[in-house]
Amino acid sequence: VQLQTSGGGLVQAGGSLRLSCAASGRTFTATTWTMGWFRQAPGKEDEFVAAMNQRGAKAYGADSAKGRFTISRDNAKDTVYLQMNSLNPEDTAVYYCAARSSVAVKTTSPWYDYWGQGTLVTVSS
Repeated sequence: VQLQTSGGGLVQAGGSLRLSCAASGRTFTATTWTMGWFRQAPGKEDEFVAAMNQRGAKAYGADSAKGRFTISRDNAKDTVYLQMNSLNPEDTAVYYCAARSSVAVKTTSPWYDYWGQGTLVTVSS
């Protein structure tokens, strides 16, 4: 399974970005996988942002992101999205997509089996 992450970039505080993570690989079927987002800021440990299973169950972490970030997925495209609104400089980080074949929704990074390459989000003040 390969996860291709895109959509990062430089944005001013208060702006929005949408990240995408497209899964590929003959063993991947979107209806059986939980996909999630983590982020890692410079000098900090990785932080759970959001995850979603194929049934639509969601979990959000990163208290600061609650209410501003929304996870969604398009099973037909094997793609998960992270819509980020009202961004602030504290959101600056590399954002990673992760996946695991499961119906559970977990918030810890070691639980996930596959990872994308990461996309940098920089929010200027």
